[in-house]
Amino acid sequence: MTLAPDTPRTVRPGSGRLLTDLARVVREHVVRAARGPRPGQEPPPTPEGALLRAMCHDMRSPLASLEALLGSLDRQPTQREELLELARAQTAHLSSMLRTADASGGATRQAPSGRRLGDVVRASVAASGLPPRQLTLAVQECAAGVNVADARVQRILTNLLENAHRHGDGAPVLLTAVHRDGWVRLALTQDVAHPQRVVQYLRHDSPPVDLTGLGLWSVQRHAHDLGGAVVWATSDAGLTLCVQLPDR
Repeated sequence: MTLAPDTPRTVRPGSGRLLTDLARVVREHVVRAARGPRPGQEPPPTPEGALLRAMCHDMRSPLASLEALLGSLDRQPTQREELLELARAQTAHLSSMLRTADASGGATRQAPSGRRLGDVVRASVAASGLPPRQLTLAVQECAAGVNVADARVQRILTNLLENAHRHGDGAPVLLTAVHRDGWVRLALTQDVAHPQRVVQYLRHDSPPVDLTGLGLWSVQRHAHDLGGAVVWATSDAGLTLCVQLPDR
């Protein structure tokens, strides 16, 4: 029902205090917001804060193991080669985590304009640590020449390849890049043991509490920021993760 300008209003007891009470509630809400969270109430983590805490959490154990191994070299000379091999493995694990963290952070940093996708693919392969013998590249010629002005495209590729390197148990990797109808499609295929464990990290809106799945979470975050999406499918060849990005 619409009230005409000359329609009389019904006066209720206490109705004159409505605006006063509403203003008081709003003021109290603003004051609480300005004060921040209550004692003991932790604010939700930012992606950068979550990344830092995850690194501190996950690097603690391999760093302690590396320190113990290096300290044992002089005390156990007969096992020197075995200890060195274990130390190399821990060092490689730490380097891998640092590559993941570096490729996942700093989403607002920009790369110089005019980089071709083919150059970005080569740089991503080099940064991921994935052995060349394990990787097959199939980059469409017209896709290789597409200009990429945003550094997040390289972070997406580096994260996909780094994840395949760290969690693929040495299985072969196929990376394809196709340009069609105004879209670039970057697809990585690998025969992984548990595809659903990989896919679950692409569904999260917030970063993981540790580094597990951080690279894949970052892939969907960067793709969304660039106006694209991440889709996946399973076949006899394994799990395929496809990042679809507009060619701009």
